[in-house]
Amino acid sequence: MMLSLGLLSCSDDNNDYTYVDKRMNFTVPSNFPAAVQNIELNYPTERGFELGRKLFYDGRLSSDGTISCSFCHEQGYAFTHHGHDLSHGINDRIGIRNAPAIQNLAFLNEYFYDGASNNMEMLSIVPIHNPVEMAETMEGITAKLSKDAVYVKLFKEAFEDGKVSTGNTLKALGQFMTMMVSANSRYDKYVRNEQGGAMTAQELQGMQVFSQKCASCHKTDLFTDSAFRNNGLPPNPNLDDKGREVVTGFPADRYKFKVPSLRNAALTAPYMHDGRFGSLESVLNFYSSGVKDSATLDPILNQNGVLGLSLSEDEKSAVIAFIKTLTDDDFIKNPLFYYKT
Repeated sequence: MMLSLGLLSCSDDNNDYTYVDKRMNFTVPSNFPAAVQNIELNYPTERGFELGRKLFYDGRLSSDGTISCSFCHEQGYAFTHHGHDLSHGINDRIGIRNAPAIQNLAFLNEYFYDGASNNMEMLSIVPIHNPVEMAETMEGITAKLSKDAVYVKLFKEAFEDGKVSTGNTLKALGQFMTMMVSANSRYDKYVRNEQGGAMTAQELQGMQVFSQKCASCHKTDLFTDSAFRNNGLPPNPNLDDKGREVVTGFPADRYKFKVPSLRNAALTAPYMHDGRFGSLESVLNFYSSGVKDSATLDPILNQNGVLGLSLSEDEKSAVIAFIKTLTDDDFIKNPLFYYKT
């Protein structure tokens, strides 16, 4: 367990005090690959995390005060916008993508379906600045929070310079998201040989089929290779979304989207970057018979002219049963991530 104590002194107009700032316990699960982000640059502390949690649930991070991070990222659904194919923003504006899950971010090297950010501190800027989502500026947020005595106190307690600033706001949100580790599903207990990890014959069959036909992209126990791939999904005619090309500018990246993790996937419907599929059954039916060829289609899905994955109905049912073992109740019910006033 990683734990350290640091003594910092802070003061305000009303009192002087000294407090102990404890580092939180961030542990890499034994069945996970190493963390990709260097969390020592912004290691979560108890007060930094507390501040980040409060910010995550605060609508003042949006221009009209109505849209918080949690609005599109609900804990009970692995921090996704469950039931919404496309995320909603201020004035009920509709975005162009389904809200991705927030989990295990310290183990990823890029974020969002197009990889618009590669830094856990900076990723919050993307939805905050987006005119459809939160439509706010960091300067505007700082001005609002600076007028709130509770926030002024929390920033003083969380950071050595004690300032309500853009940098500290992003650091606090980053600390909160760093601690969002989902690694205690029944599958995890099975592979770690822990109590509560029993799996049925169908689930084990599904794991075998998954390993043979799905794990090329959904690798490791993160269940993603973090790559950007064109999976043969026909472009949505109502959306002009070219995927990774939006970030890189390269036509070779057209319609490539980041491979999502399948952890907690049973909770995160609808599926795909535009939320077009309402069930896991629909997703597997697509991979079995709906993949469309294009110039940037991932080669894995075009084997000698045969598109998609060969999956029998029995195999589809088994794979879905296996995916359901990736649900981590401890994560989605963890009171550490609950809203607290």
